[in-house]
Amino acid sequence: MIRNLNWANRITLLRVLLIPVLVGALLARLPNWGPIWAAGLFSLLAATDAVDGYLARSRNEVTTFGKLIDPLADKLLVTAALVVLVELDTLPAAVALVIISREFIVTGLRMVAVVEGKVIAAGGFGKAKTFFQVVAVTAFIMKDSQPVTSLGAPWTEVAQWVSWAVMIVALALTVYSMVGYFYHARDVITTVPLGAKQES
Repeated sequence: MIRNLNWANRITLLRVLLIPVLVGALLARLPNWGPIWAAGLFSLLAATDAVDGYLARSRNEVTTFGKLIDPLADKLLVTAALVVLVELDTLPAAVALVIISREFIVTGLRMVAVVEGKVIAAGGFGKAKTFFQVVAVTAFIMKDSQPVTSLGAPWTEVAQWVSWAVMIVALALTVYSMVGYFYHARDVITTVPLGAKQES
């Protein structure tokens, strides 16, 4: 199967296959520079999204499999990292719940739109949301690491504030972009299926 995939899809599939490695590295609570290396791995996997997208477009190799697996890979990567951070008691569960719930809701809206023959494209706020989520998760992975805490109280507090500031921005964009999807899908949501009986 892998031999039949183009390079864009191979990179996307590799991103999915390396998610368990990331989860293992985070749960292992590796000492010293371990969290930094884990944060680097997470950032690298997130960055491959731009690489496979560029390859698919530049080589005119956009495939149905790629359209399916690419957004799924991104969601799995961020979701896995958030769940582990909650498990490590580094991130409140409510934060992870908002981000993960948004992905389920938006995916559901897009599926309904496809059934109705419409496409809801990702907007600029959606892309900004993804960027800030990646930066926020990376910051949360590193903020309690030994290299950061060894810098002393002032820098540790700065790391905490920066991490939460970026996460708040990510949360705001997460909610705002979801509202945007509802706005663009308003016709789909309010459409009465053909043959359905309208209530008086």
